[in-house]
Amino acid sequence: MASADIGLIGLAVMGSNLALNIAEKGYTIAVHNRTAAKIDEFVAEAGELRPRIIGKADLKEFVQAIKAPRSIIIMVKAGKPVDDVIEELLPLLDKGDAILECGNSLYTDTQRRFDYLKPKGIGYLGVGVSGGEEGARHGPSIMVGGSKEQWHNAEPVLKAIAAKFNGEPCCAYLGEGGAGHFVKTIHNGIEYADMQMIAEVYGVMRDGLGMNPKQASDVFKEWNKGPLNSYLIEITGYVLEAIDGPTGKPLVELIVDRAGQKGTGRWSAIVAQEMAVPATAIEGAVAARSLSAAKDQRVAAEAIYGKRQAGGADVSLAELEKALLAGKIAAYAQGFAVLAKASEENGWNLPLGTIAKIWRAGCIIRSRFLDQMAATYDKGDNVNLLVAPDFVTIMKDAHPSLRKVVAAGALGEFPLICLSSALSYFDSYRQARGTANLIQGQRDFFGAHGFEIEGRGPGQHGKWPSTLGN
Repeated sequence: MASADIGLIGLAVMGSNLALNIAEKGYTIAVHNRTAAKIDEFVAEAGELRPRIIGKADLKEFVQAIKAPRSIIIMVKAGKPVDDVIEELLPLLDKGDAILECGNSLYTDTQRRFDYLKPKGIGYLGVGVSGGEEGARHGPSIMVGGSKEQWHNAEPVLKAIAAKFNGEPCCAYLGEGGAGHFVKTIHNGIEYADMQMIAEVYGVMRDGLGMNPKQASDVFKEWNKGPLNSYLIEITGYVLEAIDGPTGKPLVELIVDRAGQKGTGRWSAIVAQEMAVPATAIEGAVAARSLSAAKDQRVAAEAIYGKRQAGGADVSLAELEKALLAGKIAAYAQGFAVLAKASEENGWNLPLGTIAKIWRAGCIIRSRFLDQMAATYDKGDNVNLLVAPDFVTIMKDAHPSLRKVVAAGALGEFPLICLSSALSYFDSYRQARGTANLIQGQRDFFGAHGFEIEGRGPGQHGKWPSTLGN
């Protein structure tokens, strides 16, 4: 007899932690894994939660153990493995059942699966889960997209396991198809930018101000008490103070400066380009990770051009703090602008205020000013955050410091690819008359693309020289 409230396939770290979270909240969960031994191991190690976990090595028995209408979470590697699990499940499901894919899938794949399963009467939910392993175990931020009808079947469980902010679950249904995974993708793009900007500020502290990791750690811990209060600022303080046991040296100084990436940040930059929404801070962060991977080339280039001299950064810690704040706001503004455009193009009607709210706890980019962002979007105006009154006040105060830090980076040869991109975006966004008029003239010269003249309308052409000397 079916007795499980929900099912889960895939008992790697994230899946295992989600399953334990669900059981801890009082729900009975059936679990399945391709490797049967992993099921036995997981159940055996579940401790006092074991009575609420039903391990099934046979997929048919696993499905039959779940109460109808069934909600089945799949936590497997994105791509073909997800499609393979769907095909294995399909013959065993009944109309009204739902598959909840909680990995980091490309939102267009989620949309494709949603469209494929809908005519079969099977709901498909693309669920973005942020918070890492710890969040999955104790309360992540959960971004749900897909089948609204079947969302209601899983809603009690998902809201129970989500992080809470002032008692409010950081979990929401955001729209049909790939909406949930799209929002998670942009979340990760903002995360890339946030992390890169923090790293760049650390670089100025290390190379420009001569600070050791412990001194930098103390500064980040102090900053976490103020406007920069956020999860990433908090953990930066801990990362910088960590000591390597075997050597007794600061761990951060031993870690190879080659950053990995799993694709979501790159996807966010790509979709921003596809939608013609400038997201320069996110793009800069992705580029910085790619540059970090070219370690051998960077070592060779330094040998050619010479190593810059340490010190010489004429900036204060207070200016670094404000510069980081301004850069972070620009990155969030870009991310939310991409969300607004995607909502319009896909007919999702994404609730931007709700998105800001469910990012206030559990997720990697949780920060103090998400409350202000939520308040801005709850008014119903999908404006760029740079022109929202609360953020105008902050940016007017902070952008001079960002400008000074970026200038110091240029003069002192500190790479600030993300902070400088954020500053250029801010300056371009607030410039009423830019320089694209020249570009339009150039385009008309070589390709007769035409341009617009105020008062005369579009479709104008210049009288250019017909020939040029070779």
